[in-house]
Amino acid sequence: MRLIRLKAPGGLENLKLVEEDCPEPGPGELLVRIRACSLNFHDSMVALGKKPCADGRIPLSDGAGEVVAVSDDVQEFKVGDAVVSTYWPHWLTGEPTPANKKGELGDDVDGYAREYACMPWHAFTRAPADFTHVEAATLTCAGVTAWKALMVCGQVKPGDTVLVLGTVYRCSRCNSQKLQALGLLPPPHRRRSWKS
Repeated sequence: MRLIRLKAPGGLENLKLVEEDCPEPGPGELLVRIRACSLNFHDSMVALGKKPCADGRIPLSDGAGEVVAVSDDVQEFKVGDAVVSTYWPHWLTGEPTPANKKGELGDDVDGYAREYACMPWHAFTRAPADFTHVEAATLTCAGVTAWKALMVCGQVKPGDTVLVLGTVYRCSRCNSQKLQALGLLPPPHRRRSWKS
């Protein structure tokens, strides 16, 4: 399988495309064919060497694809399921703690810049049925950031007006989709035509 490894200390010239054997799932693991990844600010910091990581790390924290193999002891998924990665694979319930926020993908542990990923089953969740792999790959970091901005920080509720800026496409798109799902429609986009 093909994958990208980042040689320390980082820098775009140190991203290397390599070939390695495809892994096999061990106990509690899934093998996922990665069909799409998204690039977040965090990933660019790792790639540029501004957020140090181990030599040879596989970058990218967000990925989506389909399950191609499942360990016998995993009941939560089956071959063919469309899945998306979770940003904090050990944060399964409750409030965030240092213990459940360990293992940040793409810098603490290998990420998704690879054709196949063999990870614990809880490193994935089912992708929305109406999303492509490309759309699902944006949910992990940008989607959760958008949700937190709306629901936690903004405490948006029906009847509120929300302005969605388009400077960060994935966050603004996720915000628009979440607002529509809540019955809140963002104001119409107005594109200004500049004449010289």
